[in-house]
Amino acid sequence: MKVIKTIKELREILKEARKNKTIGLVPTMGALHLGHASLIKNSTKENDFTVVSIFVNPTQFGPNEDYNKYPRTLEADSKICEELDVDVIFSPSPDEMYADQNESTFVCPAYSDINKLCGKSRPGHFDGVATVVSKLFNIVKPDRAYFGEKDAQQLFIIKKMVRDLNFDIEIVPCPIIREKDGLALSSRNTYLNQENRKRALKLSKALFTIKEMSQKGIKNAEQLVDTALSILENEDVEYFEILDLNKFEKIDTISNESIALCAVKFPQENGTVRLIDNIKL
Repeated sequence: MKVIKTIKELREILKEARKNKTIGLVPTMGALHLGHASLIKNSTKENDFTVVSIFVNPTQFGPNEDYNKYPRTLEADSKICEELDVDVIFSPSPDEMYADQNESTFVCPAYSDINKLCGKSRPGHFDGVATVVSKLFNIVKPDRAYFGEKDAQQLFIIKKMVRDLNFDIEIVPCPIIREKDGLALSSRNTYLNQENRKRALKLSKALFTIKEMSQKGIKNAEQLVDTALSILENEDVEYFEILDLNKFEKIDTISNESIALCAVKFPQENGTVRLIDNIKL
């Protein structure tokens, strides 16, 4: 396995691999956990050659967000990738990816897709995501790219971008991986203090509860949201919404194509930790 820092070197390696091999791409920001491992395993299973990108993308972080303290653990990540039979890690610097972050060309998703959920509280975030993913697609030119379903809005936007911009790439969604107690795996979980780690379990409890209610025949979205918010009482809930899975628009009555999504903030001494989660209903 090689760790590559430059686009030029990566392209040289991929030029040879592309002749008779299928290529899978797993885009990450590092601090790899079992959720990332599930993406990588799917890629190595379904492709001849797997590239894992490890790049903390500055353009998707806002001015007051955690870019500088986001965990950077390339050595540990490399060991995980090697154990999972990754062929190449692409770990460029910001200067390698962006000649000028302020003057670069950006890919900007439709306003109606980003002016909700995470995009509403994080202006510019999905412009940064769409741009860096587009750049990785153009650099690697994979046959398939793997994304976790935990970042549901991101997955929706990337799938739409691929369709709208005619990328010849299959987007492979991978299920959420959870801790034994239900907490969705996230690199930001490591920020949580002991008290907030326990409180964070309310996210999955709220989601599992309304899924069970829906399976028992309760289809009114407002009733389900109210139940979830009662479980999350006293927490700083940024949003809890039920949307159509395909259009990402609010609905009144749920169906098999519905998804519940939430974001909750946990203030603590070393800064606020923001967690997201979702569940298909």
